[in-house]
Amino acid sequence: MTNNAAVGLDSPVLASALRRALELAARGPATGVNPRVGCVILSANGDTLAEGWHRGAGSQHAEVDALSHLAPGLSRGSTVVVTLEPCNHVGRTGPCAVALIDAGVDRVVYSVTDPGVHSCGGASRLRMAGIKVEGGLLATDGEALLGDWLVAARLGRPFITLKWASSLDGRAAAADGSSRWITGAAARLDVHRRRAASDTILVGTGTVLADDPALTARDLAGDLLARQPIPVVVGRRALPASAAVHAHPHPPLLFDGLDLPGLVADLHKRAVRTVFIEGGPTVASAFVAAGLVDEYLVYLAPTLLGGPQLALGDFGVTTIGEQRRLSIHSLNRIGDDVLIVARPLTT
Repeated sequence: MTNNAAVGLDSPVLASALRRALELAARGPATGVNPRVGCVILSANGDTLAEGWHRGAGSQHAEVDALSHLAPGLSRGSTVVVTLEPCNHVGRTGPCAVALIDAGVDRVVYSVTDPGVHSCGGASRLRMAGIKVEGGLLATDGEALLGDWLVAARLGRPFITLKWASSLDGRAAAADGSSRWITGAAARLDVHRRRAASDTILVGTGTVLADDPALTARDLAGDLLARQPIPVVVGRRALPASAAVHAHPHPPLLFDGLDLPGLVADLHKRAVRTVFIEGGPTVASAFVAAGLVDEYLVYLAPTLLGGPQLALGDFGVTTIGEQRRLSIHSLNRIGDDVLIVARPLTT
């Protein structure tokens, strides 16, 4: 086999190593402030010398984890294949770019460029040290893995999912406001699973006052799941002391809702990566109007309700030319219901 320094970016050897690095990255936590990163170190002959991945905030980064499995000197002349551009900042750990320079590696190949304001620049630092650097290998796969983390890093706010359940004619409740239950048990269980996968769950004060939700993630038996989202309540009305949200495992975060960009920026500073909105039409429409929704989860039940209780209210569209076009990411049947996952259409 030829020396890796002469192997192009489209080499099967590098692609195979990057796919392995993506598998390793997927072992890391999907929530929290840090990305999931995997790393494979190859010898000059293309053999795997070491592997590593990031296990969460405060732990070794993937590159350093992989290097830790090598005896001193064995990394010299090697090629490092990593899912994300090596970082260039000091946080709880030192810069990965410096660790690779000190290790004497010959080449670094990565999938996705780091968009972080403080962590980017690793590739430039490596090149300045004389290390060959190439990016963009299997970039589509790398971006798919990083998903919501990339949105948070690029936009400086959490990835925001808006969920609602409605009848086929778009009603979230009957004319008298009753809505329990529109969808079936399987769909409701899917919602709870998605709640547990999110850092926060957000509703308006109107929902809390009308329905008194616990805002927890539960299993089929009604027991709390191991991971619970932090409840976020938006609105200017006071919550009663008896509200069920006060019994949540996490104290609720309260915002007046007057400044939604400021709200999500505040959550970002708190290391919140994902927000799961389950509020009523007022809150939902406000986030849509502000252009702050990255993903829509629409659970459609095979029923018709009619009446005024729409899942969404007015969010500023007055003519067909202003419509908010979406792309369908997936469409699945869950029990008797249908789940549509859609995202804003980008041109």
